[in-house]
This record gives sequence, C-alpha cells and structure tokens, in this order.
Amino acid sequence: MLEKQIENMLTRSVKKAGGIALKFVSPSFAGMPDRLVLLPDGVCAFVELKAPGKKPRPLQVARHKMLRSLGYRVYVIDGIEQIGGMLHELCTP
Repeated sequence: MLEKQIENMLTRSVKKAGGIALKFVSPSFAGMPDRLVLLPDGVCAFVELKAPGKKPRPLQVARHKMLRSLGYRVYVIDGIEQIGGMLHELCTP
C-alpha cells in the first residue's frame, strides 16, 4: 500500500467522523507533519503519514517532540488499520 492511499483513507475517515484533515504545509519550517486533523468540539491533532514500515526522519521526530511538548497530539500512521484507533482516541473524552 502506498502512503497516498493511506492519506486518502485518513481524509475520508476523518470526514465521516465530522471533521477535516487539512494538508499541512509549512515552507519555512521543514519536518512538520503531513496533516492537521480538526474534529468537532475543538479536537485537533497532527498526523505524519508514512508508507508501511517506514519511519519518520530525525528532523520529523524532533518536530513531533516539539509539538507534543506544546500539548498537541501527534500520530505517525503507516497503515490504514491505525486510523480507526487514532479517531477513537481523539473522539473519546
């Protein structure tokens, strides 16, 4: 499965949950996650998408750590089976 296929499934699944998964581009700040997930009730998270078995680069890991230290949730997804668990975690109070 390709990263793009996982990304498409993520955007569709988030939409079904009542939210949006915005493509996140930060030209002056490399290493940021691919998508910003916005769900009802002000729930948000960053999502890094990878092809199955691939890991984030060191700069991406550093950005994830920085975002988490600011209180944001950051997920690394490399398979469609992880999407449901992420959404369940985000939607559960």
